Amino acid sequence: MKYRATYEIASQSIRSEDANVEIGKEGLRLGDIFIDFADLDTLKPINHRVMLTLLDGTGIEISMLGFSYDGFWEELTGCFGERTLQALFVQEETIMKCEGEYSYYPEDHPEKEAGRGQVILVSDAVIILPQSSNAVRVPLFYAESVTIDGYQIMIKMKDGRGYQIGKFGYDTKPFFERCETAFKKTTAKRQKLLDGFTSEKPFTYKGLFRTIQETEFWGAAFGDGKAAIELYTKDDSATYLYSFDDKDRFVQSLEKAMEAVGSHREIIFLSEEELSKKPLYRMAVHRSGAVRFLRSCSAGRLIHSKDHAKKLDEFLNM
Repeated sequence: MKYRATYEIASQSIRSEDANVEIGKEGLRLGDIFIDFADLDTLKPINHRVMLTLLDGTGIEISMLGFSYDGFWEELTGCFGERTLQALFVQEETIMKCEGEYSYYPEDHPEKEAGRGQVILVSDAVIILPQSSNAVRVPLFYAESVTIDGYQIMIKMKDGRGYQIGKFGYDTKPFFERCETAFKKTTAKRQKLLDGFTSEKPFTYKGLFRTIQETEFWGAAFGDGKAAIELYTKDDSATYLYSFDDKDRFVQSLEKAMEAVGSHREIIFLSEEELSKKPLYRMAVHRSGAVRFLRSCSAGRLIHSKDHAKKLDEFLNM
């Protein structure tokens, strides 16, 4: 929708009054300037002004919206949230959607993300959508426990990380009960699927992408500070190679990264130049520290060919 407003980008000495401001599915247009949601870090409403901060630190102020202010803010946060869900590749069935509080530390981020926003329960994960670039998809398979204390729900992960959500009013207890059920069902289903997958040596460590992708999984082979990842899918024709210092950290990141990318596996090997041309993928990478870590460990790809086994052995044992 189009609005009339004043916008200012002080760091660039840009100010325009009574200008066209338009919200779209992929970003915000201020006159002739397009702000892709992939470049947006935070959104804040302050005294009938909307303050935006980009990932590069650039600040943008939108004001003089008049009676359109509430509608503008609702549409802006709604479109940003929808685009974020796309970047998190949420394809699972929505079980419950609530407005409430959240508190957690984003991956590789020193400051706590806390506030009020939308929290969504899908069949195998909890989605938290803050008004920032720190949205998160919490996979229930990697949770250790889901508990409730009063109006607060705590999801404790196997790696020690915790996510606190709650104060959904009368929906708090139903949300917890359904989340607990989803946690138990997801854990049992995924373990059964994993037990049914057979991977070929040396890919003896295996995992799933998403719970709904019941026939696709990955296998990992390890050497000294090295790993080779084979994707057991319909169309993959390469083995992905990695080098690392800490195996435990690599394995944890590998599991979380594969869960994060789902069926969009090309994200794990796209070059930075290729990634820069795909805003949705940039959003996805920014929202997953595990994906960023996995990409940083990349040591190339090994195309399937007649000497594949020999080259793989050389890489793992060199």
